[in-house]
Amino acid sequence: MYDFKFADIGEGIHEGQILKWEFKIGDIINEGETLVIIETDKVNAEIPSPVTGTITKLGPNEGETVNVGDTLALINDGTGNENETKIEETVEPITEGEEKNAAGVVGTIEVSSEVIASSVESTTIKPTNEKRILATPVARKLAKDLKIDINTVIGTGENNRVLKEDIYKINESTNLNEKVINTKNTIPNMSFNNERTRREKVSKLRKTIAENMSLSKSMIPHTTIMDEIIVSDLVEFRTTQKELANVKEIKLTYMPFIIKALTKTLKEFPIFNSSYDQNNLEIVYKNYMNIGIAVDTPDGLIVPNIKDADRMSIFEIAKDIMIIKEKASSKKLTLNDLNDGTISITNYGIYDATFGAPVIKYPEVAIIGIGRIMKKPVVINDEIVIKDILPLSMSIDHRVIDGGDAGRFLKLFKSYLTNPMLLLLS
Repeated sequence: MYDFKFADIGEGIHEGQILKWEFKIGDIINEGETLVIIETDKVNAEIPSPVTGTITKLGPNEGETVNVGDTLALINDGTGNENETKIEETVEPITEGEEKNAAGVVGTIEVSSEVIASSVESTTIKPTNEKRILATPVARKLAKDLKIDINTVIGTGENNRVLKEDIYKINESTNLNEKVINTKNTIPNMSFNNERTRREKVSKLRKTIAENMSLSKSMIPHTTIMDEIIVSDLVEFRTTQKELANVKEIKLTYMPFIIKALTKTLKEFPIFNSSYDQNNLEIVYKNYMNIGIAVDTPDGLIVPNIKDADRMSIFEIAKDIMIIKEKASSKKLTLNDLNDGTISITNYGIYDATFGAPVIKYPEVAIIGIGRIMKKPVVINDEIVIKDILPLSMSIDHRVIDGGDAGRFLKLFKSYLTNPMLLLLS
């Protein structure tokens, strides 16, 4: 019997609402088939079955909430009997005698390999009030490696058995949120004239945004650099290509050019396409470029990303942007659209703004802010001329990126936008 639980699917999603069950009790489901569609604050996630078998039990009803760690279904996959539950675990080598037969089966007695020495002074056995915590061998080893007291962990397995997922959650919350301000303890209660105020519960998405922004600002020491770029040649180049784009039914904005310039710059400065692993004191360089685009939706800000943008043409990027925006507005984004971003761009120019100090999307190390292109007088060769100017800002993780690196990065990035033909020739 397979106990299929709602796993942590990332992006700060801790719960969801059962939107639709695709199968019912008694149905045979194959591995990989969609069992249920769960509506979260960001996406409608299609959850596939990890095994093939007969469904003997389903979780919450449609419209009800399911939390990470809750059972979605019991599936008779032919393993064990109906009173046994197989817990999905990654098996690691365990030394002989270490918690034998303690692999997550209900009713199994955990055996310790510790030998209790006999005493010649007394044969009296002292009673103990200590309770043995149920845990899988993998979870015990992981807790030991991460220096986590397993007795403080609340297990989500059968009979409250501690699983490796429980250890990962504790470790993540301890390391990532240790610097996040506990508002309940540090901020005094607000007192208002209730007759002249109105209260409204925040949405799940707004709650997630608040948590992510708090995490980013508390964990990442931000530094923001601002500049202006003369993009008159880019404006002219885009104008000449709009007719061809219209033939291909592609909306050609400035964003595809900016993304193309960013990918070319990242090839020369890979540190901007990395993440800082504070736990292991390592910089993780990514050999792929998934460029996130901040999209404003009626429910709040969301950041899907264009996969492998460095391998795409400007028209291909433009087409992907159209698809992403349409999916975001209709709430059809998938977790794949949101996961694994490497660096992000936010465009506050569409709201007629110029400069801003964008917040880095954790665990990325940089974000580009784009303002509104406008005509301004500039001095060129001691003469005042009117040019198209693009305001630009970039926030960086100062733990990883120094000011000099940021300056050199922007210099190359600006050269691509100042001379757009380089985007095609280089």
